[in-house]
Amino acid sequence: MRSSLYFLYVCSALASVSTAAEWKQFRGPDGQGHTNSKELPLKWSETENVHWKTPIPGRGWSSPVFDGDVVWMTTAVEDPLTGEALEKVQKNKQGDDPASKEVSLLSSVSLRAISVDVKTGNLLSDIELLNVATPPVIHTLNSYASPTPVLDGNLLLCHFGELGTACLDTYSGKVKWTKVLPSSHAVGAGSSPVIFGDLVICPCDGTDVQYVAALNKQTGELVWKTNRPKMSGQNGDFHKSYCTPLLVEVAGKNQVIIPGAQWVVAYDPVDGREIWRVRYGDGFSNVPRPVIANDLVCVCTGFMQPQLIGIRMDGEGDVTSSHVAWKIPKSVPTMPSPIVVGEEIYFITDQGVATCANAAKGATVWTKRLGGNYSASPLASEGRIYFSNREGETTVIQPGKKYEELASNKLDGQHMASPAVFENSLLLRTNTHLYRIGQ
Repeated sequence: MRSSLYFLYVCSALASVSTAAEWKQFRGPDGQGHTNSKELPLKWSETENVHWKTPIPGRGWSSPVFDGDVVWMTTAVEDPLTGEALEKVQKNKQGDDPASKEVSLLSSVSLRAISVDVKTGNLLSDIELLNVATPPVIHTLNSYASPTPVLDGNLLLCHFGELGTACLDTYSGKVKWTKVLPSSHAVGAGSSPVIFGDLVICPCDGTDVQYVAALNKQTGELVWKTNRPKMSGQNGDFHKSYCTPLLVEVAGKNQVIIPGAQWVVAYDPVDGREIWRVRYGDGFSNVPRPVIANDLVCVCTGFMQPQLIGIRMDGEGDVTSSHVAWKIPKSVPTMPSPIVVGEEIYFITDQGVATCANAAKGATVWTKRLGGNYSASPLASEGRIYFSNREGETTVIQPGKKYEELASNKLDGQHMASPAVFENSLLLRTNTHLYRIGQ
């Protein structure tokens, strides 16, 4: 039974959006990939239903955000080593020192904010936020600009993990402040920030330290910092995580739910006080953002033995043995987030196996191999779910207890970023371009 005590912190914002131009955070107004636009395109290609296609300089997997007619993204412009510096690194890599094989081949990386006119596709600004010398090596599937920024009025809050966090005044085009939150991500950053009141909340789950930090969004000053629960094992690679927080309201009280390695924890966003926690074993490198299904928060447990678990949110302390409603142990993603539509929850593995399950009981309804490899999280509109893969293909299905494919659409490039919706069109970022797709 749906409880009136459980609802999204941002659900009132979603209800007021209609088809207005607002998509200010990762996965949209509710943070879970939903839009109430009823006329999104069903079919497109490089030559069909493309309003515009704009090349984006650099490389970044952050998703588009906007509040009005200007779309913002982050990107990273990499400056490779050359000359004697490159020769020295290459010589060391051929030696016997294992650490030398992890030396960066970049002399620096410029972390930038890009804006595009949503009406015309014209590039409006390209602003350097941070410049980092000899950046650490990252995973080949990652970028130096993977976390999605969050918009709050004229502030664009951009998080790049250990490389720094920056606040851009979008009216003046000037950087208001920068802040470094130390933690070693080993393969690059992935957690997107969230805004709560005057705070920007950033998970910092590295191989060396694991904590959650809240900064004053106007000044960048640290307001609170809470360490993660104690973890088992000594290998720091099994303690890192890359998840984006989800703000919810439970029985009139705010929570920010943040999965990490081995534990998922709900905090009071005002002061960082821990409210409840659930341990799910040895999972780590969590990427999928949680989603809400009635009175449950649904969490992917990360690598090792990925599971999807449904947790009641009204507990206090360690509620591992009392508040886990169900577990799904098979075909669970480690990168794309799930999505809830009606009474079902839908998710797709990194290797392209889609699943529909009952969101109240966790019972599988159907599975279907779509093909391709997936990093982007799905989008749900009126009667449709969109799954975009790294091969540039988007499969559109009709939600329901029977698998029904409506269309398959191909663009050049890779879909690493998750889609956004402007009015009745899709904003799709590939590894090279930003598209506006609409009829």
